[in-house]
Amino acid sequence: MQQETPKPHKRRVRYKGKYPKKFEEKYKELNPEKYQDTVEHVIRKGNTPAGMHISIMVKEILDFLKIQPGETGFDATLGYGGHTKAMMECLHGEGHMYATDVDPEESAKTKKRLEEQGFGEGILTIKLQNFCTIDEIAKEAGGFDFILADLGVSSMQIDNPKRGFSFRADGPLDLRLNQQKGISAAERLDQISREELAGMLYENSDEPYCEEIAKAITDEIRKGNRIDSTTKLRTVIENTLDFLPEKEKKDTIRKTCQRVFQALRIDVNQEFEVLYEFMEKLPDALKSGGRVAILTFHSGEDKLVKKALKAGYKAGIYSDYAKDVIRPSMQECAQNGRARSTKMRWAVKAE
Repeated sequence: MQQETPKPHKRRVRYKGKYPKKFEEKYKELNPEKYQDTVEHVIRKGNTPAGMHISIMVKEILDFLKIQPGETGFDATLGYGGHTKAMMECLHGEGHMYATDVDPEESAKTKKRLEEQGFGEGILTIKLQNFCTIDEIAKEAGGFDFILADLGVSSMQIDNPKRGFSFRADGPLDLRLNQQKGISAAERLDQISREELAGMLYENSDEPYCEEIAKAITDEIRKGNRIDSTTKLRTVIENTLDFLPEKEKKDTIRKTCQRVFQALRIDVNQEFEVLYEFMEKLPDALKSGGRVAILTFHSGEDKLVKKALKAGYKAGIYSDYAKDVIRPSMQECAQNGRARSTKMRWAVKAE
């Protein structure tokens, strides 16, 4: 009988300096169960550990939703599961939560993590589908007493260079929440016209240099230089804004990169179309007196949510809605920089 050759031991990647900088090298942060001290240290410094996501405005959400045992709830964006877990804890084992996510990789990890913490299929149903299918899920559930929609992209996706969400690390220019569907941002740029790209940058992120950047990107692609990585796109933006005065160049380039990546992400994931459909179906998914809280992260989606809730209130669908936004506390923003742009809006369905 032939013996199997043992696999050679593969040593982990060595990194320079005291702390690892690359996502793949942060092996301790990526194993929170094993290295809890490291994870807590990173959080105390005001950073988000690699592969994790820190839920935003948990207290404010729970204070508004006033979840009672026996109720049925819906988390439109499961993500890392922090909000979902907090809401399930309010149920005290009575009632049920439904949650959706389009990211097959991260939702599988979250499902396993929550099961290990005691939140299995008896209290939680996770569906790998878009939250605009809320009408189908509400029909199955018999309507919802409370709903949360956190419209932000999770830190696990932003920080992983393989996903292409951030201009800060080199990776493929993808930006899809579900990499198994649709086309990547690089493929979108391959086929877009200068006029359409300028319009997208302005409509999706209010980019002031939309015309200049759209021209630079389409000119580069026309020359045969495909923009298929985050670094290539960042370089085009840097070169386009090279005319700016030195004292404001660095900050403007950073903000422009954020807006361009945001605009592309919204486009390839059809985020506005999905949100519009969700807001249309939302009233019928809520039971009488049902509560909904929505977290927005940029002006485009916030305007859409505000307009829909206001129209629903005027039509008598909602008995009350947020005339003013609720923002995270200064303390939370100091501990988690990614909370700074968050706005919370809410509504209560009429009895």
